Amino acid sequence: MEPGAAETTDSSPAGAPSPEAEPVKVEIGPPPSPRGANWPRLAGLAALTVALFAIGHFTGLTEHLSRENLRSLMESLGVWGVLLFVVLFAVGEFMHVPGIVFVLAALLAYGRVGGAIAAYAGALVSVSFAFVVVRRVGGQALADVRRAWLAKVLAKLDERPILTVAVLRIVFFLAPALNYGLAMTRVSFRDFFVGSALGLLPPVITIALAFEWALTFFE
Repeated sequence: MEPGAAETTDSSPAGAPSPEAEPVKVEIGPPPSPRGANWPRLAGLAALTVALFAIGHFTGLTEHLSRENLRSLMESLGVWGVLLFVVLFAVGEFMHVPGIVFVLAALLAYGRVGGAIAAYAGALVSVSFAFVVVRRVGGQALADVRRAWLAKVLAKLDERPILTVAVLRIVFFLAPALNYGLAMTRVSFRDFFVGSALGLLPPVITIALAFEWALTFFE
């Protein structure tokens, strides 16, 4: 041993394995919200929904947004009628005006091809607007729900978000509950938008092709 070198001794018993450092667990994503932390945001979302429904009902706006009234308004405004139609579509969905009313109004005003294009664009803007507002107000409240059946649904949404959103959109079309529910999950706006864009096509095309039948059925 060289002078000045410190002698080191191993205090562990002979033959005993040296203790290993415990593995460090790394969690991906934001930490789970404390239980009950989402209630204020959910209460705010519920209050907003009730307020919009009350405004639409007591002002008579929901009754005024009928198929015939929308068609007359859109035809009278020409190109600007399409822009107003998209705005009314987005607002009307929040006030619980059935989305099919806007789809049929577009078909009546612009025919099968032009109406289908206007209805598709309006529907996509409407569901996207609802997603953004609900996400801002209600947050991702469903992301931390621990119920088994909902956890399975959310797992599918996490694995294949675009495909899952597209299938749900085909089945439930413009149901406001779907917009609200998806906005409160972890799905990104991009995946929601792409999935909705794909899922809205089959119902809109089907309604446009069965235009006369749809008018009779939803009379």
